[in-house]
Amino acid sequence: MTSTFHIERRFADRPFAEAGDPAVAVTDERRALLAVAGLARHGRPAPVTVYRTGDLACVALLRSGYPVHALAFHPELPLLAIGTGRYDGGHSFEGELLLLDLESGAHVSLFEDWTGREVLGLEWLDGQSLRLLLAPPDDWQDRAAWQDGHRAVLHRPDWRTVAPGSVTPAELAGPRLPVPRPDGAEAARRLLDDLHGGWAPRGPVSAVEELPDGRLLVALPGVLECRTPSDAVAWSAERVDRAGEFAVAPERQSVFVRSAEPWSVTELSLADGSRLAQYQPRRNTGLLACADGLPVIAPFWHRDLRIRHSRLVYTSPHPPRPDRWVATADPSRLPAAERPFRTIGRLEQRFPLSWDPTETHLPGPGVELPDGDLLHAGTVHHGQGLQPGGSFVVRRDPSDGTPRWVFRTDRPALALDADCDRGLVHVAYDDAELVTLSATDGTVLRRAPLTVGRVTAVATALTVPGPGRVLIGTADGRLLACTT
Repeated sequence: MTSTFHIERRFADRPFAEAGDPAVAVTDERRALLAVAGLARHGRPAPVTVYRTGDLACVALLRSGYPVHALAFHPELPLLAIGTGRYDGGHSFEGELLLLDLESGAHVSLFEDWTGREVLGLEWLDGQSLRLLLAPPDDWQDRAAWQDGHRAVLHRPDWRTVAPGSVTPAELAGPRLPVPRPDGAEAARRLLDDLHGGWAPRGPVSAVEELPDGRLLVALPGVLECRTPSDAVAWSAERVDRAGEFAVAPERQSVFVRSAEPWSVTELSLADGSRLAQYQPRRNTGLLACADGLPVIAPFWHRDLRIRHSRLVYTSPHPPRPDRWVATADPSRLPAAERPFRTIGRLEQRFPLSWDPTETHLPGPGVELPDGDLLHAGTVHHGQGLQPGGSFVVRRDPSDGTPRWVFRTDRPALALDADCDRGLVHVAYDDAELVTLSATDGTVLRRAPLTVGRVTAVATALTVPGPGRVLIGTADGRLLACTT
């Protein structure tokens, strides 16, 4: 199955968008290429990107589960070596040695041991030999492990044919020596400035909405931004909470946002972003836009259930366990003029969050469908992390939580919304996959990665502003206006 998402327009597009905030950057003058590794922000993987230095087009991308410390272009072959790693918080220095094929975009992880080693430095000595600087395996009874390291040299006659997991721990044994841990971020930023002055990294988009006049409201970490149809920034408001929650008032003249300093709900003018009013609720509250267009403040906890466009407020205020319940509150109990500034109360238990008593479910994003059914994503809690089939999207009866259908996959969903006029559900996953389901029975209709140019992009926000249209916010801060 293929995706029919067509990108009509890009907003906030810019050079080096895919790289984010750079941590390391190196050039290959012979091939006119630039490799940039971005910082791992907000718990997301670190991007490793390759650009042509002429037109700054991104030609390759991978995402590393570890921070990236070193990059090295092969002197002859179209390959990029990538050294990654971090301290595990206990006593081990874990990491990977990755090899990216610049022609196919495929990559392999080379260490045999699943915990690997933290790679601090890389240098090609010739076409067959790669020198590594490695952190010690651990710091157990080794106070100098944070200053010292080991030098090892790997030899392969043809690095294009190196198999995954083929570098054994014995090959990583080498002399111990002092190994500095330099921060390459400042040098990387200077290199990018030399190629394109004025570039700026942006954080992931957590929410996006289209206003009637075509302007876009975009929530970024700490900022609510208003962009015009011509892609200019009309205004921006800082000190917004990182969760990026906002609700546009029904008369469309103001927007309510959750602010971080001080912790509050603030009403901003849509005309210029100026502050109109402010309210300080309890910290464990969230802001939602309900089906009637009015905002509501309700009790929310970390990783809580958040149902957009709902007639009732849904929450699941209990720690992860099989008997965690979904509770509701009726926002109409509060006068309309007071709703943005008073926390709703009188929660009533409705049904268990986990419809399967053998599983413990953790909630994700959701919406309410026109007939009142709930549509939400989530994951199955497991002590060893997310297991195969442990991610789900479910359509539920709002009276007792009975599933009408369940779609399961292996990766957590970051965003979803429903195109109710066409009976579709669009779901974005953390591996860049976009899935379109039938709202009627959960059948998969489309399934493919989101691609921008030649590389994939991770959608972190997704809104359906009208039939056949989708607004997508990405992990690198861009906005994509799509048709389906």
